[in-house]
Amino acid sequence: MNVLVFDIETVPDVASGRDLLALEGLNDADTASAMFNLRRQEAGHDFLRLHLHQVVAISAVFRSRDQIAVWSLGEPEDPEKILLEKFFHLIEHFSPTLVSWNGSGFDLPVLHYRALLHGVAAPRYWDQGQDDRNFKWNNYLSRYHERHTDLMDLLALYNNRAFVPLDQLATLLGFPGKMGMSGAAVWEAWQQGDISGIRDYCETDVLNTWLVYLRFQLIRGALLAPDYEAELVLVKDYLRREAHPHFLAFLQQWEDRHRLRQPGQATGPDAGSRR
Repeated sequence: MNVLVFDIETVPDVASGRDLLALEGLNDADTASAMFNLRRQEAGHDFLRLHLHQVVAISAVFRSRDQIAVWSLGEPEDPEKILLEKFFHLIEHFSPTLVSWNGSGFDLPVLHYRALLHGVAAPRYWDQGQDDRNFKWNNYLSRYHERHTDLMDLLALYNNRAFVPLDQLATLLGFPGKMGMSGAAVWEAWQQGDISGIRDYCETDVLNTWLVYLRFQLIRGALLAPDYEAELVLVKDYLRREAHPHFLAFLQQWEDRHRLRQPGQATGPDAGSRR
């Protein structure tokens, strides 16, 4: 089975903000500041409505057969439309199981609105049985179907009062958690031209999501303990082989967390593993 773990990073869509919120004449930084301020007045926080998020990075873990790959779609200079096309092409071509953290609440709705904006077609993704009868009972759009597993939503039993941050859960399980950046810092990094840093950060997020998903597969019985351990080894070997600085930093932090755990405090069958 093909599994695609995905995560997106976004910045304010300042062009649309100028148009929709009557902010003509402001530069990008001032437009974004005004958008945040208007949202704060409206909602008490500055998290923009989802249609006003511009996608600047989509990162993925792709697991198929005996291989794994971790990368950010497209090139750093690619426009948003190209990133969207590459994401939906993966679904059209491989029909993978999608895995996300809060993908139902954020990532996918943002991708929907941006696909509408750019006219990006994705018939396989939107199919609910019209083209493939199997998709009537298991499709990407239903909250309770497995073709898309939103781990945050599922683990909280679809109760938003039980939602937890990925960073905290990953750290609790002995994985690295957030590294180098946070979602709130992406706009500043974007203004400074640090798209590579944004993509690296997004890749560490999908790695954390994949590792949490593996632990979930263990507790639901989809993986036995030896298979789970083999999956962890596969990830670690891949990170060593690719040897990107942020991969090696992720691996080092992962191993450091295990070394710091005291006997009797470890959780899970991989605790104490140094591989």
